[in-house]
Order: sequence, then C-alpha cells, then structure tokens
Amino acid sequence: MKKIYTFALTGLLSGSIAAQTAFWTTTAYKGAFPVTDNTATTDWTNGWTNFDPENTVYGTPNATVSADITSNTTWDTGTIVLLQNKIYVKNNAVLTIEPGVIIRGDKATQGSLLIARGAKIVAQGTANNPIVFTSSESAGNRVEGDWGGVVILGGARNNQPGGIANIEGIVVSSDSEYGGTNDEDSSGIFSYVRIEFPGIAFQPNKEINGLTLGSVGSKTNIDHIQVSFSGDDSYEFFGGTVDAKYLVVFRGLDDDFDTDFGYSGRVQFGLIIRDADLSDAAGDSNGFESDNDATGTANLPRTKAVFSNITSIGPLRNGTVTLPIGEKFERAFYIRRNSAISIFNSIAASWEKGIYLKDAGTVDNFTTNDSAVFANNIIASDIDITTVVDANATPAIYNTIFASGNNDSTSTVANVAWVNAFPASLSTTPDYRLQPSSGAASGASFTDSKFVGVIPSGINQNEQEITNISLYPNPVIDEVNININLNQLSKVTVTICDITGKAVMNVSKYPMNMGNTTVKINTSGLPAGIYFTIIASGSVQKTIKTVVVK
Repeated sequence: MKKIYTFALTGLLSGSIAAQTAFWTTTAYKGAFPVTDNTATTDWTNGWTNFDPENTVYGTPNATVSADITSNTTWDTGTIVLLQNKIYVKNNAVLTIEPGVIIRGDKATQGSLLIARGAKIVAQGTANNPIVFTSSESAGNRVEGDWGGVVILGGARNNQPGGIANIEGIVVSSDSEYGGTNDEDSSGIFSYVRIEFPGIAFQPNKEINGLTLGSVGSKTNIDHIQVSFSGDDSYEFFGGTVDAKYLVVFRGLDDDFDTDFGYSGRVQFGLIIRDADLSDAAGDSNGFESDNDATGTANLPRTKAVFSNITSIGPLRNGTVTLPIGEKFERAFYIRRNSAISIFNSIAASWEKGIYLKDAGTVDNFTTNDSAVFANNIIASDIDITTVVDANATPAIYNTIFASGNNDSTSTVANVAWVNAFPASLSTTPDYRLQPSSGAASGASFTDSKFVGVIPSGINQNEQEITNISLYPNPVIDEVNININLNQLSKVTVTICDITGKAVMNVSKYPMNMGNTTVKINTSGLPAGIYFTIIASGSVQKTIKTVVVK
C-alpha cells in the first residue's frame, strides 16, 4: 500500500542537512566500506569517482571565466568552463554549478576558484553526473599542480589572533580573509565533485590545496568529494566547524587530511590511496597531519576534529613496492602542536610508520585531560610498520593509548581482507570493501561521548536505499509531491534550500517503510523563486531544482 505523508511549512529554518540531521552513521565494520554484497550498492565510490584522470578525455571548453564573479551566476549542465586567473566569488554572490559541468583550470594563468567569505557555492552533482574540476592540459600530459584548486572561506571561528586570517598561498586582501564568530555559517553546498591535478605554486613553496576550507561553518554541506593528484595537501581545514562525509584522496603529493587552527568538525567515511612515486620533496608526506596552530599554543578553539571510518592505504601497498630514493613518506597519523584530534574505527596500512604523537601538549591531550581519543583502529602490522612507537612519547604511553582504546596493531593486511585493494595498476579501480572473513568486519564503536548526532543502529544504512524519486508538479504553486521508492526500511530527509543554499524547510521521516511513499509539502509560505529540494538517505542524495510560482 502506498503511504502518504503531509507536511506544512511552519516557518523558516536556518540550518542545512548536515546541521539539522544526525551526522554519524553507526557501523559494525572498521574502515570506510562494509562487507561486500557483490553488487555496486555497497561501494559509495561507485559511479562518480575516477581512478584514471590522467588519461580521461575531457571536452573542449565552450565558456571562459576570467573575471571575478560578483552577482548570482549559474553554470548550466553541458558547460565546459576554461577557468583563467584566480577567480573570486564575492560580494555575497552565489555561484550555482549544475550536475555534469566540467571546469578546466588554466595552467598558464594559475586558474583557481575562491569562494570569499559571505559568498556561496551551490555545486550539487550526482552519482551519475558529478561536477569535475580538472586540468586544462591534454590527456596524458597532466600532472599534480597543473592549476590552483578550490578554496572556500567562511565566517566560523578559528584560533588565530583576532579570529580573522588570510588563507595561505594567496595574495593578502579582504577577499582572502576567513574567520568570524558564526560557527553555523553557510558557504553553500559542495557535493559529488571531483578535483583533479590542483595545487599549483602561486609563489615558491606556496601551493594551495585541492580543497581548502577556511573557517567554513556547520551549515555548509560537503560530501562525496574526490581530490586526485594534488600538488599540496588534498584537504586542509583551517579552523571552522564544517562536517563532511565520503571523501576520497587519490595519489596526492603532501598530506591527505591536514587540520589546524581550531578545526572542530566531523568527518566520516574517507579513502586514502597513495602512490610510491609521489611525495613532497620539500617536506614530508603523511596521511593525517594535525596541529592546534603553527606553534602549538593552547589557543581556543582547540583543533578537536573527530574522524571515523577512514581507510588509509600508504605507498608500500601490499609489500611488493620499493620506495624510490629520496622519498619523503612518513606516518599514517602525525598529530602534533597541541592538537586534540580524535580518530575512531579506521584502518591504516602500507605506511612506513603508524602514529606519531609529538610534543608534551599533544600527549597530554590523549592521556591526561582526555580531550583526544584514538580508539577502535587497526594499524596493519606487516607492511614495514614494525612498531607504532615513533614519537617523543614513551612506549608505555603508546601501550596505554592502544590498550585503553581497543586498538589493533597486530592484524595483517591478510586479516583485513579487502576485496581488491591492490590492483596491478593504480589506474585500475580498486575495491576496498571487506570480504566476509575480514577481521575489520566488526568491532567498531560509536559509544564515546565525542559521537554527538548518531543515526541509531537498527536501521540498515545500505547506501542505495532509494530506488526512484520523482517530484511534481514543478513549477510548484502551493503544494509539492515527492514520490520516494525505497527497497528497505530507511531514514529519509527532505530539505528545501533557497538559492543561497540555506535550508528553508526540513522534513525528516524516521523510519520510512519499504515501498512507495508520497511526501506532500505545503509550500504556500515560500516566496516565488528557485529552490533546491534535496532528498537524502544513507549516502544517496538527490537534488531537484524546484521553481515556486505564485
């Protein structure tokens, strides 16, 4: 029998999906992926990622953007943009990028996209039609650092003096400022997006990252992002409170996840894949690098991000790889300078070293004041990771952290038992789901007090709960119908956002039964205009442009 639910608009909301619904998805498994079901449905990378961007043929640009964006602008589906120069979206403008748009960063002019504080980006791709930022160079001629990257600057807090700073690597101006006092700031939506070959050096040794987030607030929605071949860090969080899910790092040069200056958001489900031939000759290359600030002060807000369900594959792969002379690979987890980052339910393998807690303040955060936790993680033992003791801390301290946190440093890669973790070529799509025999198939835990906003267990979080969605009528006058077909009992949220990405209505039906359900929403209180209706369940998220008329 078809179910019908009716909802009325009772007032404007100020939140987004990430802020208004539970964030953490409980899992039994450790790492980023569950036990395989031999279909694509349990692999959240399926369809939108690309593990051979070096040789992918992209079309010829049919539009050129070479000047700052100062008013609301849309790049329509089918557009291939040549991005020239350092392009700021500013003056509170909103840049909307529709599914399937390709943006090719120009190498000669250091093409880059920077969302200034107060402006917004609404880049909502889909699993079948992602948005792609890539190099302007031809297939077979692309390398890390071909163009700039994507920088999003917000108004949330950071711990730098005065709370306002200028993002690194960029010429200092009012447009490059980030920070403020609004931890619930929104910079828009960034979903189902690939960023390939970013990280050009604007000045010697001053590259920008693949995705740079400066004081981005919690009402920004970030999910399903792949950064490939970055010439600097793949993701760097400078303060802020933004949450993120489903992040891929592929063959980056420097650090994979860099957190500093008071970043306190949450990240779940991440995949790191390193290339033995790509490391940072000017420094060192780590999976995680985390600082409270540049000198290790106790300035507040403290860097206290929480990560869970990360699968990190270092350059040594399955032990058959010999690292080149001069390589600068170091640690799966490098936590220093008074950071209080916490990491749960994750797997690291194929790194030279496991975890490095550097300096007394950082060690105190993990042992004395209980502000940081390392728990229920696996550091595989048989890929030249002979010990996790690699720091100024004593062996006894590491032993205490590992024992109290139920961590595992004895399992081998064979024990983890991925489906196809080490294909012969890095350009072949891997499969990091677990085999049924995997020792990582159970043992995860979400009971620590740092897990705030948990989707309760008992609801199957299969990534493909939604089999079909339709919305009608569109344009909408006073009421919109959303027909949702589910293949199982699922948690479903429906959010209507205005053109700036701010949620104006949020419906959460928990749980929603299997089969066809129609959600009727009274939109009579919405002003005429363009909106985005976002239907989400598990990792499936569909956005439908919705026009309200009067």
